[in-house]
Amino acid sequence: MSPREAHARRRLAEDEARIDGTLDGRYVGDRAAGRRTHQSLGDVFAEFWRHPSPYLLTTCLAAAITGRLLSGPGSWWELAIPLGLVSILPVVEWVVHVFILHWKPRRLGPLTLDPLLARKHRAHHADPRAIPLVFIPWQAQLWLAPAWTLLAWLVTPSTTAMFSLLTAIYAIKSGYEWTHYLLHSDYRPRSAWYRKVWRNHRLHHYKSEHYWFTVTTAGTADRLFRTAPDPSTVPTSPTVQRLHDLAL
Repeated sequence: MSPREAHARRRLAEDEARIDGTLDGRYVGDRAAGRRTHQSLGDVFAEFWRHPSPYLLTTCLAAAITGRLLSGPGSWWELAIPLGLVSILPVVEWVVHVFILHWKPRRLGPLTLDPLLARKHRAHHADPRAIPLVFIPWQAQLWLAPAWTLLAWLVTPSTTAMFSLLTAIYAIKSGYEWTHYLLHSDYRPRSAWYRKVWRNHRLHHYKSEHYWFTVTTAGTADRLFRTAPDPSTVPTSPTVQRLHDLAL
């Protein structure tokens, strides 16, 4: 066994210990598995607001709500917009995670296509404990804001519908950002739903990057696309923290 492979196996064993609390058959607990000390929900909420993404999302959400209120009463069918977006969210998460965040750099003539979101996500996999890497990059947020506005304007028949769509988009994105952050914090899951989501996401980070792509749900779109196998049947991936075996 090469030193590189031995190091990878040792690192993976330590990371997997974070899932079940055992290493080589011994209970190692949170500290021995490299975790920070336990935090309350209030602690993690305070830290959430020490990063730029929540402020950018909140600003866009407030602007969308203000626009919606000022644009008039609208139509009853606009209620279907948030319901429809929530219903397809697991599929959207899966598609974005697989095809954008796990994008493998490609050569196009003299150019290398390696988007910021993919680069940041590789860094996130390399160090899932680094809280700043958990958030949607602020650089991406700056161009996504006008992009979402343009898209909403193009696909909706009225100003009220446009702002209804933007409000739903930013409310969902804010919920996603909070959930993903919470999953990487030291807040301990308590509800059955949260424990399933928490476990599902840790399997993606510490077992295999090829499965368990949903974030705000567990086993929804993953079941649909057959990426939610029995964890006991999946070998620990040697590239789970080094996506595509690439250097950062």
